[in-house]
Amino acid sequence: MKLHERIKKCRLSCGMTLLELANALGVREATAQRYESGEIKNLKHATVLEMARIFNCSPSYLMGWEDEAALKKELPNPNATSDFVTFPVIGEIAAGYDSVAIEDWSGETVDIPVSYFKGRAQSDFFVLEVKGDSMWPEYQEGDRVLILKQDTLEYSGQVGAILYDDTNSTLKKVEFAQGQDWLKLVPINPVFKPQRIEGEALEHCKVIGIPRVIIRDVKN
Repeated sequence: MKLHERIKKCRLSCGMTLLELANALGVREATAQRYESGEIKNLKHATVLEMARIFNCSPSYLMGWEDEAALKKELPNPNATSDFVTFPVIGEIAAGYDSVAIEDWSGETVDIPVSYFKGRAQSDFFVLEVKGDSMWPEYQEGDRVLILKQDTLEYSGQVGAILYDDTNSTLKKVEFAQGQDWLKLVPINPVFKPQRIEGEALEHCKVIGIPRVIIRDVKN
């Protein structure tokens, strides 16, 4: 399914008219129609992000990088069950830069169904709260994220929880090239610029985990 077809499908699923979509995007109805017809083929990145926010889906799904079945498999709807583990929310992880990694605990907890562990032990995970909006719309301020402890990334471009300068933590897409002495911390929100870490600074930078589950309070 192509981008313009996904736009129409998402709009209809949300029960929106073309005019309502146009108003939400701040464009004319005729422009929204051209998005759906495929007449405008190269949509701006910011437009795709805004559509994803309006449709409550990931930009990756809208672009066709993830199919609907894969999304449902990766993020199943939780079942009501007493079989869960209560995690402390230990400190914060910034969806930005220059946030000191402090694992203090204010008493806040979150319940995670055991099925989300995929057979792993509870001790393989921890929960952090997101601050900042550089990873919007996929990660939003206030989100609690179940992090799988891991000191490596599976591929360039994967989102990871990163500790850099020995004390600062952030949640970012991490781009790298095998054999090269650099990596790049890349925000999803295009308003923010990537940060390149190279040379000696790499010795003070490490992966501490990868996000597995987002827990979000929906505000109506």
